Amino acid sequence: MTQSSSEPSEPSEPSETLTLTPANTWQNFKRLLTYAKPYKLGFIAAIIGMLGYAAIDVYFLSKLEPLIDEGLKGTNPEFMKWAPIFVVVAFIIRGCFHFVATYCLGWVGNHVVNDLRQKLFEHIMRMPVAFHDKESTGSLISKLTFDTEQVLNSVSKSILTIVQQSAFVIGLLGLMFYKSWQLSVIFLLITPIIAVIVVMVSKRFRQVSKKIQGAMGEVTTAAEQTFNGHKVVLTFDGQQRESERFSQINKHNRQQRMKLLATKAASVPIIQIIASFALAFVFYAVTSETLKESISPGIFVSIITYMVMLLRPLKLLTNVNSEFQRGMAASVSIFAVLDQNKEQDYGTKEIVRAKGQLDFNQVDFAYEGADKLALHNVNLSLAPGETLALVGRSGSGKSTASALLLRFYDASAGEILIDGVNINQYKLKDLRNQFAYVSQQVVLFNDTLAKNIAYGKPDASESDIIAAAKSAHVIEFAQNMEQGIHTNIGENGALLSGGQRQRVAIARALLCDAPFLILDEATSALDTESERHIQDALQTLQKNRTSIVIAHRLSTIENADKIVVMDQGEIIEQGDHQSLLAKNGAYAQLHNFQFDS
Repeated sequence: MTQSSSEPSEPSEPSETLTLTPANTWQNFKRLLTYAKPYKLGFIAAIIGMLGYAAIDVYFLSKLEPLIDEGLKGTNPEFMKWAPIFVVVAFIIRGCFHFVATYCLGWVGNHVVNDLRQKLFEHIMRMPVAFHDKESTGSLISKLTFDTEQVLNSVSKSILTIVQQSAFVIGLLGLMFYKSWQLSVIFLLITPIIAVIVVMVSKRFRQVSKKIQGAMGEVTTAAEQTFNGHKVVLTFDGQQRESERFSQINKHNRQQRMKLLATKAASVPIIQIIASFALAFVFYAVTSETLKESISPGIFVSIITYMVMLLRPLKLLTNVNSEFQRGMAASVSIFAVLDQNKEQDYGTKEIVRAKGQLDFNQVDFAYEGADKLALHNVNLSLAPGETLALVGRSGSGKSTASALLLRFYDASAGEILIDGVNINQYKLKDLRNQFAYVSQQVVLFNDTLAKNIAYGKPDASESDIIAAAKSAHVIEFAQNMEQGIHTNIGENGALLSGGQRQRVAIARALLCDAPFLILDEATSALDTESERHIQDALQTLQKNRTSIVIAHRLSTIENADKIVVMDQGEIIEQGDHQSLLAKNGAYAQLHNFQFDS
């Protein structure tokens, strides 16, 4: 049985994280950095590597003026003598800094994303069932895979570019002012214009990046639904319809990406064109009589080179904004899930093994957002060892009642008691350990037959597993498998038939040896012979356990101690098989319908 966390969490307001603004972009970035704290030494090493890389580039370019004025003119022969060695040494050091920066940042980034992905996975597992009812599996998988990968790629690349290129730009500007502040001032005049463009582009990036996250979730969801329902699609000739539906979703995803690309493509040439005006004005200014005498050829060529060299880091710094905003949009999507409350556990009482007394006292329940009650004024009482059968039409509330027992949902009114204690007072883990549960939708894992049987009791011995397999008649088909009970049965038991999967689920419930047993249509997929074997095993199992059996086939519950007939969430009849037939009411009608047809 799957356990949910009993760890309480503080209330939050996830809606605030869904709107990406400059203010909470910075807040989310700071929050993201908290995941890097355990790896701060690696981050510091990466920063040193980035700054060292930029410093070597700036220092290398600072030698451009003496190269022209001293080396090429021949005024300092020693300069040209040492120049080749200087170039090689500088690039070796530069390469070392680049390796340190890239490797250390990647090391930190991969650790951060690993921790974030693990935390997200664990948080999703601990979310209440109501959350999973609303969220598509494809959307959650997209957050776990695509969004976390976006955080790694985008933020790591952004930090590398921002630190390294910003340091390079600052170094070049310092050199420019050192060589000629008059010419350098001209270049700074364009800074406010570039800043305005970056702000406008950033806003656009944020909007489009958020839409891309949603579009990718739609792609994943659509693909997952189609692949899971592949047999249905083939049966009803739905390939063309599914292809057209996916084409629309895929097209929407492409359109969002093209909007981001268009913004990115337009912003770079605009900034470069603006910078070219400053460069042109420098050419014009240097011809003036005032600057002609004070600027040597080396200084002039150096300033022009620095200005040209500035265009590339400015381009990178403009482009990195799109990467950064994409990563921030992904982090917002992740934090929106992490900020939602996990399954609440207010229970304090511990229970090792219940005696088996079960009571429903005036229980009401409505699903979130529903106007109508799914259960209304349900009153039941079961003594230890008794079997209760819930029957009725689909949607009458039978499975809902069993879900309340496991506290997948909490009752809206009334109370459910186990051994005279409200189930809300028990710790969730202890409560769920009291139940063995077999649902009509069998869930098996991509693992061996033995491990699937022992999922609710992972410490079970092989002899116990084999005993449960024999009782549930699993051993009959397991013996024909290549590795017996140690055969891998594929995703969701793909190598097994429907009836075999259900027998494995029953074996799992048998092995749990819990005081309560819930069978939700547990024999619905079995053939007549298998059902007879399973019924024999279940009758033996139910002797010392309180059992709740949900069934449409009335032949499976004729021996139940109590039979409850439900309709639209209410109990309309109660009694045993014979007394209900004698009443000639709803149960008798269901019985006659099944056995007369």
